[in-house]
Amino acid sequence: MTRIIDGKAVAEDVAATVKRETAALAMRDGMAPGLAVILVGEDPASQVYVASKSRKAKECGFHSVQHTLPADTPQADLVALVERLNADPAIHGILVQLPLPAHIDALAVIETISPDKDVDGLTYVNVGRLGAGAPQKAFVPCTPAGSMLLIERVRGRDLSGLNAVVVGRSNLVGKPVAQLLLAADATVTIAHSRTKDLPALCRTADILVAAVGRPEMIRGDWVKEGATVIDVGINRIPAPEKGEGQGGKKTRLVGDVAFAEASARAGAITPVPGGVGPMTIAMLMANTLVSACRAAGVEPPRF
Repeated sequence: MTRIIDGKAVAEDVAATVKRETAALAMRDGMAPGLAVILVGEDPASQVYVASKSRKAKECGFHSVQHTLPADTPQADLVALVERLNADPAIHGILVQLPLPAHIDALAVIETISPDKDVDGLTYVNVGRLGAGAPQKAFVPCTPAGSMLLIERVRGRDLSGLNAVVVGRSNLVGKPVAQLLLAADATVTIAHSRTKDLPALCRTADILVAAVGRPEMIRGDWVKEGATVIDVGINRIPAPEKGEGQGGKKTRLVGDVAFAEASARAGAITPVPGGVGPMTIAMLMANTLVSACRAAGVEPPRF
Protein backbone atom coordinates (compact mmCIF):
# COMPACT_ATOMS: atom_id res chain seq x y z
CA MET A 1 0.00 0.00 0.00
CA THR A 2 1.32 3.44 -0.91
CA ARG A 3 2.44 5.59 2.00
CA ILE A 4 1.14 9.16 1.86
CA ILE A 5 3.89 11.29 3.40
CA ASP A 6 2.28 13.66 5.90
CA GLY A 7 4.34 16.85 5.64
CA LYS A 8 2.16 18.61 8.19
CA ALA A 9 2.92 15.97 10.84
CA VAL A 10 6.67 16.06 10.12
CA ALA A 11 6.62 19.89 10.21
CA GLU A 12 4.87 19.77 13.60
CA ASP A 13 7.56 17.36 14.83
CA VAL A 14 10.28 19.79 13.68
CA ALA A 15 8.46 22.70 15.38
CA ALA A 16 8.16 20.72 18.63
CA THR A 17 11.94 20.15 18.61
CA VAL A 18 12.51 23.85 17.90
CA LYS A 19 10.24 24.88 20.81
CA ARG A 20 11.93 22.44 23.19
CA GLU A 21 15.46 23.52 22.23
CA THR A 22 14.48 27.21 22.29
CA ALA A 23 13.21 26.82 25.87
CA ALA A 24 16.45 25.05 26.82
CA LEU A 25 18.51 27.83 25.24
CA ALA A 26 16.56 30.45 27.20
CA MET A 27 17.06 28.57 30.46
CA ARG A 28 20.75 27.81 29.93
CA ASP A 29 21.97 30.96 28.18
CA GLY A 30 19.20 33.50 28.74
CA MET A 31 18.75 34.09 25.02
CA ALA A 32 16.04 33.59 22.41
CA PRO A 33 16.61 32.96 18.70
CA GLY A 34 15.96 36.20 16.84
CA LEU A 35 14.37 36.26 13.38
CA ALA A 36 14.01 39.48 11.37
CA VAL A 37 11.78 39.41 8.30
CA ILE A 38 11.86 42.29 5.80
CA LEU A 39 8.94 42.94 3.45
CA VAL A 40 9.19 45.62 0.76
CA GLY A 41 5.93 46.65 -0.88
CA GLU A 42 2.43 45.23 -0.67
CA ASP A 43 2.48 42.02 -2.70
CA PRO A 44 -0.51 40.06 -1.30
CA ALA A 45 1.15 36.63 -1.45
CA SER A 46 4.28 37.98 0.23
CA GLN A 47 2.17 39.54 2.99
CA VAL A 48 0.58 36.14 3.69
CA TYR A 49 3.96 34.38 3.74
CA VAL A 50 5.54 36.97 6.02
CA ALA A 51 2.60 36.90 8.44
CA SER A 52 2.77 33.11 8.69
CA LYS A 53 6.54 33.16 9.26
CA SER A 54 6.26 35.80 11.98
CA ARG A 55 3.39 33.93 13.65
CA LYS A 56 5.32 30.63 13.69
CA ALA A 57 8.43 32.37 15.07
CA LYS A 58 6.43 33.72 18.00
CA GLU A 59 4.85 30.28 18.58
CA CYS A 60 8.35 28.82 18.82
CA GLY A 61 9.39 31.36 21.45
CA PHE A 62 11.60 33.43 19.15
CA HIS A 63 12.36 37.12 19.31
CA SER A 64 10.44 38.00 16.13
CA VAL A 65 10.88 41.30 14.29
CA GLN A 66 9.13 42.41 11.09
CA HIS A 67 10.21 45.39 9.00
CA THR A 68 7.62 46.50 6.42
CA LEU A 69 8.95 49.06 3.95
CA PRO A 70 7.18 51.03 1.20
CA ALA A 71 7.44 49.74 -2.36
CA ASP A 72 9.50 52.78 -3.40
CA THR A 73 12.17 52.26 -0.71
CA PRO A 74 15.61 52.99 -2.22
CA GLN A 75 17.94 50.03 -2.46
CA ALA A 76 20.51 51.84 -0.31
CA ASP A 77 17.99 52.11 2.54
CA LEU A 78 17.20 48.39 2.35
CA VAL A 79 20.90 47.51 2.35
CA ALA A 80 21.45 49.79 5.35
CA LEU A 81 18.68 47.99 7.26
CA VAL A 82 20.21 44.59 6.48
CA GLU A 83 23.61 45.82 7.69
CA ARG A 84 22.08 47.05 10.97
CA LEU A 85 20.50 43.63 11.48
CA ASN A 86 23.84 41.95 10.68
CA ALA A 87 25.35 43.91 13.58
CA ASP A 88 22.47 43.23 16.01
CA PRO A 89 23.44 40.38 18.40
CA ALA A 90 19.75 39.74 19.21
CA ILE A 91 19.09 38.76 15.57
CA HIS A 92 20.25 35.34 14.38
CA GLY A 93 18.30 35.05 11.14
CA ILE A 94 17.58 37.63 8.44
CA LEU A 95 15.04 36.96 5.73
CA VAL A 96 14.34 39.37 2.87
CA GLN A 97 11.01 38.34 1.36
CA LEU A 98 11.14 37.87 -2.41
CA PRO A 99 10.19 39.12 -4.94
CA LEU A 100 11.48 42.63 -4.41
CA PRO A 101 10.28 45.66 -6.42
CA ALA A 102 11.80 45.91 -9.90
CA HIS A 103 14.10 48.83 -9.04
CA ILE A 104 15.95 46.77 -6.41
CA ASP A 105 18.73 44.33 -7.30
CA ALA A 106 17.63 41.32 -5.23
CA LEU A 107 20.96 39.50 -5.57
CA ALA A 108 22.91 42.51 -4.31
CA VAL A 109 20.62 42.76 -1.28
CA ILE A 110 20.85 39.03 -0.52
CA GLU A 111 24.64 39.18 -0.73
CA THR A 112 24.56 41.90 1.96
CA ILE A 113 23.17 39.41 4.49
CA SER A 114 25.81 37.87 6.76
CA PRO A 115 26.21 34.20 5.74
CA ASP A 116 25.91 33.29 9.43
CA LYS A 117 22.43 34.89 9.51
CA ASP A 118 21.34 33.80 6.02
CA VAL A 119 18.66 31.36 7.21
CA ASP A 120 17.17 31.20 3.69
CA GLY A 121 20.48 29.77 2.42
CA LEU A 122 20.70 32.10 -0.58
CA THR A 123 24.10 33.77 -0.23
CA TYR A 124 26.98 32.53 -2.35
CA VAL A 125 28.84 31.43 0.80
CA ASN A 126 26.05 29.06 1.83
CA VAL A 127 25.52 27.89 -1.74
CA GLY A 128 29.25 27.13 -1.87
CA ARG A 129 29.25 25.24 1.43
CA LEU A 130 26.40 23.05 0.22
CA GLY A 131 28.02 22.55 -3.18
CA ALA A 132 31.30 21.55 -1.52
CA GLY A 133 29.49 18.70 0.23
CA ALA A 134 29.28 20.31 3.67
CA PRO A 135 25.53 20.76 4.27
CA GLN A 136 26.09 20.58 8.03
CA LYS A 137 28.08 23.84 7.79
CA ALA A 138 25.66 25.56 5.42
CA PHE A 139 22.24 27.05 5.79
CA VAL A 140 20.27 25.05 3.25
CA PRO A 141 17.28 26.71 1.51
CA CYS A 142 14.17 25.76 3.44
CA THR A 143 12.13 23.96 0.77
CA PRO A 144 14.99 21.62 -0.30
CA ALA A 145 15.88 21.04 3.37
CA GLY A 146 12.28 20.12 4.11
CA SER A 147 12.08 17.87 1.05
CA MET A 148 15.23 16.05 2.15
CA LEU A 149 13.88 15.53 5.65
CA LEU A 150 10.76 13.91 4.17
CA ILE A 151 12.96 11.61 2.08
CA GLU A 152 14.96 10.66 5.19
CA ARG A 153 11.76 9.80 7.07
CA VAL A 154 11.03 7.20 4.38
CA ARG A 155 14.47 6.05 3.24
CA GLY A 156 16.78 6.88 6.15
CA ARG A 157 19.84 9.15 6.10
CA ASP A 158 22.07 6.82 4.05
CA LEU A 159 20.86 6.67 0.46
CA SER A 160 23.75 4.55 -0.85
CA GLY A 161 22.80 2.47 -3.86
CA LEU A 162 19.65 4.45 -4.66
CA ASN A 163 19.07 6.35 -7.90
CA ALA A 164 17.58 9.82 -7.50
CA VAL A 165 16.18 11.94 -10.32
CA VAL A 166 15.48 15.63 -9.70
CA VAL A 167 13.24 17.19 -12.36
CA GLY A 168 14.03 20.93 -12.28
CA ARG A 169 17.31 22.80 -12.06
CA SER A 170 16.37 26.01 -10.22
CA ASN A 171 18.77 27.59 -7.76
CA LEU A 172 16.03 27.61 -5.11
CA VAL A 173 15.02 23.93 -5.23
CA GLY A 174 16.41 21.68 -7.95
CA LYS A 175 20.13 22.25 -7.51
CA PRO A 176 20.13 22.34 -3.67
CA VAL A 177 18.04 19.17 -3.30
CA ALA A 178 20.38 17.42 -5.76
CA GLN A 179 23.36 18.45 -3.63
CA LEU A 180 21.66 17.12 -0.48
CA LEU A 181 20.94 13.80 -2.20
CA LEU A 182 24.58 13.59 -3.32
CA ALA A 183 25.75 14.28 0.24
CA ALA A 184 23.60 11.32 1.36
CA ASP A 185 25.41 9.11 -1.21
CA ALA A 186 22.56 8.73 -3.69
CA THR A 187 23.39 8.55 -7.40
CA VAL A 188 21.82 11.75 -8.71
CA THR A 189 20.61 12.93 -12.11
CA ILE A 190 19.26 16.44 -12.65
CA ALA A 191 16.69 16.56 -15.45
CA HIS A 192 15.03 19.55 -17.10
CA SER A 193 13.03 20.71 -20.10
CA ARG A 194 15.78 19.70 -22.54
CA THR A 195 16.34 16.23 -21.13
CA LYS A 196 15.96 13.48 -23.74
CA ASP A 197 13.21 10.93 -23.01
CA LEU A 198 12.34 12.31 -19.59
CA PRO A 199 9.67 9.65 -18.84
CA ALA A 200 12.22 6.84 -19.30
CA LEU A 201 14.73 8.61 -17.07
CA CYS A 202 12.12 9.16 -14.33
CA ARG A 203 11.31 5.44 -14.38
CA THR A 204 14.90 4.71 -13.24
CA ALA A 205 14.41 6.72 -10.03
CA ASP A 206 14.13 5.15 -6.59
CA ILE A 207 13.68 8.76 -5.42
CA LEU A 208 11.90 11.17 -7.75
CA VAL A 209 11.77 14.87 -6.91
CA ALA A 210 9.51 17.06 -9.08
CA ALA A 211 10.21 20.80 -9.01
CA VAL A 212 9.28 22.19 -12.42
CA GLY A 213 6.20 24.35 -11.76
CA ARG A 214 4.06 22.61 -14.40
CA PRO A 215 0.77 21.14 -13.17
CA GLU A 216 0.68 17.34 -13.15
CA MET A 217 3.52 17.07 -15.65
CA ILE A 218 4.88 13.86 -14.09
CA ARG A 219 2.43 11.12 -15.08
CA GLY A 220 1.83 7.87 -13.23
CA ASP A 221 3.59 5.70 -15.82
CA TRP A 222 6.74 7.80 -15.34
CA VAL A 223 7.06 6.46 -11.78
CA LYS A 224 9.03 3.34 -10.90
CA GLU A 225 7.17 0.78 -8.78
CA GLY A 226 7.93 1.47 -5.10
CA ALA A 227 9.64 4.82 -5.72
CA THR A 228 9.60 7.67 -3.20
CA VAL A 229 8.02 10.68 -4.94
CA ILE A 230 8.52 14.21 -3.57
CA ASP A 231 6.27 16.77 -5.26
CA VAL A 232 7.53 20.32 -4.67
CA GLY A 233 5.09 21.94 -7.12
CA ILE A 234 2.19 24.14 -6.05
CA ASN A 235 -0.01 25.04 -9.01
CA ARG A 236 -3.50 26.54 -9.01
CA ILE A 237 -5.71 25.24 -11.82
CA PRO A 238 -9.38 25.75 -12.72
CA ALA A 239 -11.84 23.49 -10.93
CA PRO A 240 -15.07 23.68 -12.98
CA GLU A 241 -16.48 20.79 -10.96
CA LYS A 242 -16.64 23.18 -7.98
CA GLY A 243 -18.79 25.66 -9.88
CA GLU A 244 -18.69 29.42 -9.53
CA GLY A 245 -17.36 31.24 -6.47
CA GLN A 246 -16.86 34.83 -5.43
CA GLY A 247 -14.79 36.58 -8.06
CA GLY A 248 -15.26 33.92 -10.74
CA LYS A 249 -14.63 30.23 -11.31
CA LYS A 250 -13.22 28.17 -8.43
CA THR A 251 -9.74 26.66 -8.50
CA ARG A 252 -7.82 23.88 -6.79
CA LEU A 253 -4.19 23.19 -5.94
CA VAL A 254 -2.22 20.46 -7.65
CA GLY A 255 1.44 19.54 -7.72
CA ASP A 256 3.85 18.79 -10.54
CA VAL A 257 2.91 15.10 -10.24
CA ALA A 258 -0.39 13.54 -11.32
CA PHE A 259 -1.08 12.35 -7.78
CA ALA A 260 -3.82 9.77 -8.36
CA GLU A 261 -1.87 8.07 -11.14
CA ALA A 262 1.50 8.20 -9.39
CA SER A 263 0.21 7.01 -6.03
CA ALA A 264 -0.89 3.76 -7.70
CA ARG A 265 2.78 2.96 -8.38
CA ALA A 266 4.82 4.85 -5.77
CA GLY A 267 5.92 3.33 -2.49
CA ALA A 268 5.60 6.73 -0.82
CA ILE A 269 4.42 10.10 -2.14
CA THR A 270 3.80 13.63 -0.89
CA PRO A 271 0.36 15.13 -1.50
CA VAL A 272 -0.35 18.71 -2.60
CA PRO A 273 -1.31 20.44 -0.42
CA GLY A 274 -0.02 18.94 2.84
CA GLY A 275 3.31 17.54 1.70
CA VAL A 276 6.39 19.69 1.14
CA GLY A 277 4.55 22.99 1.73
CA PRO A 278 4.31 22.85 5.55
CA MET A 279 8.01 21.92 5.76
CA THR A 280 9.27 25.25 4.38
CA ILE A 281 8.39 27.41 7.38
CA ALA A 282 9.33 24.61 9.80
CA MET A 283 12.84 24.47 8.34
CA LEU A 284 13.13 28.26 8.51
CA MET A 285 12.52 27.97 12.26
CA ALA A 286 15.06 25.12 12.45
CA ASN A 287 17.71 27.17 10.61
CA THR A 288 17.14 30.16 12.89
CA LEU A 289 17.52 27.97 15.99
CA VAL A 290 20.74 26.49 14.57
CA SER A 291 22.10 30.00 14.01
CA ALA A 292 21.27 30.97 17.62
CA CYS A 293 22.93 27.82 18.95
CA ARG A 294 26.08 28.58 16.97
CA ALA A 295 26.10 32.13 18.29
CA ALA A 296 25.80 30.76 21.85
CA GLY A 297 28.59 28.25 21.26
CA VAL A 298 26.36 25.19 21.84
CA GLU A 299 25.80 22.14 19.66
CA PRO A 300 22.65 22.66 17.55
CA PRO A 301 20.09 19.86 17.26
CA ARG A 302 19.97 17.73 14.13
CA PHE A 303 16.59 17.51 12.49
